[in-house]
Amino acid sequence: MLLRTNTPSNRPVDGHLAALAGERVFCSEFKYRRGTEIFGEGEETEYVYQIISGAVRTYKLLTDGRRQINSFHLPGDMFGLENGAIHRFTAEAVVETRVRITKRRSLLETMQSRESGASSFLGLVTRSLQHAENHMLLLGRKTALERVAAFLLEIDERLGHPKVMALAMSRRDIADYLGLTLETVSRACSTLRDRKMLMFVDATQRKIVLLDREGLAEYDA
Repeated sequence: MLLRTNTPSNRPVDGHLAALAGERVFCSEFKYRRGTEIFGEGEETEYVYQIISGAVRTYKLLTDGRRQINSFHLPGDMFGLENGAIHRFTAEAVVETRVRITKRRSLLETMQSRESGASSFLGLVTRSLQHAENHMLLLGRKTALERVAAFLLEIDERLGHPKVMALAMSRRDIADYLGLTLETVSRACSTLRDRKMLMFVDATQRKIVLLDREGLAEYDA
């Protein structure tokens, strides 16, 4: 269910959206409940989104019914800015998520009017390509431990190396991102715990303390 949390405004923005369109851009804020679809694969790319809080997964459903998650988007991230007229993936809220929404056409026009707009857009595209390349390499890894270690380090870096890393995504989400089974991800996490690489803080095992980042990086090498 889509819930507007405020009327359209020119409130200051930050992150990638500010880099593309300046500190103030016409946008609206919406709230999506956990599991709500934000847009579907094949739908028109009318809007661009930036996460204020929460998390979003983008994915494709394969012909055999399996789900392949392409990316997780975290606070400050933009998504939905395609280079074509339709979305290539489905976007869905992982947890209750608040987003800023601006019209794609309006954003592109604003970017064109700014001297730094083109370079900022190129930087965003480059980061997206780098993520796609890294994800492709991740899926080609031989062991589950390598994939899980790389995933944990990726999220740790994106969250700014917190003392306690709170994962919004479930083990099922992580499995579908890494191309593994749920059971394999659980075994890999338990192995890393037993090897003193990480520690679970709560019963849900979504709050994690990374005890040995250097050791995890060796799996990621």
